Amino acid sequence: MITYPTASAVATRVEAHFARHLAAARSRGRTDLASPVDAAVIQTVVDAAFWASLRREEGLTPKISMAFVSPGEAGQSLLFAQPLPLTPAGLAKLAPAVERPGIHLGVWPVAGELRVWGTTRTLPAFCFVIEVVGSGLLVIKHRAESFGKFVNVAVLEGDQAKMVDEAGANAPDCPGVLKSLLGTDWPSTNFTSVNVLVQLAASMRAHGRGGALLVVAAGSPTWQESIAAPVLYLVDPPFSALSEVLARKEDPDSHEWQEDLRRAVDQIAGLTAVDGATLVNDRYELLAFGAKIIRRRGNPTVERVLVTEPIDGSVMTEATPVQLGGTRHLSAAQFVSDQREASALVASQDGRFTIFTWSACENGVHAHRVEALLL
Repeated sequence: MITYPTASAVATRVEAHFARHLAAARSRGRTDLASPVDAAVIQTVVDAAFWASLRREEGLTPKISMAFVSPGEAGQSLLFAQPLPLTPAGLAKLAPAVERPGIHLGVWPVAGELRVWGTTRTLPAFCFVIEVVGSGLLVIKHRAESFGKFVNVAVLEGDQAKMVDEAGANAPDCPGVLKSLLGTDWPSTNFTSVNVLVQLAASMRAHGRGGALLVVAAGSPTWQESIAAPVLYLVDPPFSALSEVLARKEDPDSHEWQEDLRRAVDQIAGLTAVDGATLVNDRYELLAFGAKIIRRRGNPTVERVLVTEPIDGSVMTEATPVQLGGTRHLSAAQFVSDQREASALVASQDGRFTIFTWSACENGVHAHRVEALLL
């Protein structure tokens, strides 16, 4: 049988990742944790997922999410009367039934062989998950300890493997949204532990049109010095639907609350598809969209930015903002240079995603390339 070489190349490192996180969670007293996953299981599941991704079902590439979890760990689940073999052909045929977000095929050993036992929406913390995103494109991830978040561990595309560098969260001036993407919670607001910027970023990337979201300090009018007047789509008073959802004293695991949050996030993220930048404050109140960024009077033009990607082996480089993606990236870098308490999230039509922040340590604009964390 032909195997996928990249599966064996990453299996041991992925096993170590999950073992490390599970041990740390147990030391903190967590008990609702996934079972350990070993390199042999990882290699087998990744191999099956890869070959399934190259098949076509009614002319379409399969979209599949598989989780290594027993039925007893998965809460209320759909159980097959007879567990199915873990084969590329079988996975491709099942794909249309489970392509909606949040549904996973459960995989677990049965009589010494890995089998697909059913589907589930409920996973324990640090459960091994592999998602077929496209043809030959796989993402290994785990469910984080906090609500609504999956943290990417590795991105596999053909013969290339990118292992996420978690140590990037400890770097000086690492922005909170990047820490959250890397699995580190941070108290960005007093509303909730949910990092809304992560969900906004994912929603921006999903609409596929590209866009820019500027996050400014609430109550400060200085952002207006970097925006051309008049603003065609100025919002007055600020639109507060998202902040109101976050302020509600409800269980964040409730389906109703999650749906309300998703709708509010998608509403704002959708506005970023309009030409120009969308502005929100750090209370997640919408201030404007379709805004044109200008250089603040008296400030220099940004010519170089620092560029990093949270991937093992990646090193910091310098580039011009235009090299990152064009006019939208140039204007976002200029905005952050002029408004140093602000941040800018920029999605490209080709799927690239960059977070611009001001780095006091480097005394310059820092561009964090994070598309590998949003797949």
